[in-house]
Amino acid sequence: MPNAALPAPQLVINSRMLYSSWIPADPKAAAALLPHGLEPAANRALFMNQYIVDSENQTSSFGAYSLTYMGLDVKGTAPDGVTPARFFTHYFNSSERVRDYVRARGVPASEGTTTLELQGGELVATTRVQGVPIIRTVARVGEQISAVARGHLTYVTRVDNKLMAGNYPYVGEIAAPFELVSLEFLAKDHPTYALRPASPMQRVEGWCWYAPRDSFVYPGGEYEWKP
Repeated sequence: MPNAALPAPQLVINSRMLYSSWIPADPKAAAALLPHGLEPAANRALFMNQYIVDSENQTSSFGAYSLTYMGLDVKGTAPDGVTPARFFTHYFNSSERVRDYVRARGVPASEGTTTLELQGGELVATTRVQGVPIIRTVARVGEQISAVARGHLTYVTRVDNKLMAGNYPYVGEIAAPFELVSLEFLAKDHPTYALRPASPMQRVEGWCWYAPRDSFVYPGGEYEWKP
């Protein structure tokens, strides 16, 4: 299917997903990545999602791909009135088809790959740009499913100098036990280094988890963001 023909929305099922949230080492440098009209959340939290879609059979049209995206929690909330809205600062996707789809919706998509390697209860997620590792996350992951997380996340983008938002419904099976062990930003000369975590790492409770099966929708029908 040609990129231009991809309809909205797009469905993805059963991705393998590691989600992390933390307080940055340099909150001012992180906040400087926000466009005019957006303010950081009160706790200055950042987010990152590293995930794999292993097969084209898990998507409505995207095909298989890997992705790391990250950014800042901002003032304003998702539809539940509690979960912070989020702004993409970086988005590294292995699929040109997906990159084209999201760029049209204001996402700053560029080429990159993500691997998730789980062995003996240790999960290592590595994000690479042009083959060079720029981020490495290590977690301890159990084999039990402790809960099913579901709801909507709101991600804000900028389209033609206008802030736009989309609500992303999701359902994810959360693995337990879980511990986020380390989060390393490996490339000091890469723009993502502005988002590196404080030392010692300050994790944001409730937003660090691994889901061996997470399903979600890339929205259509985006709307103007007015927090």
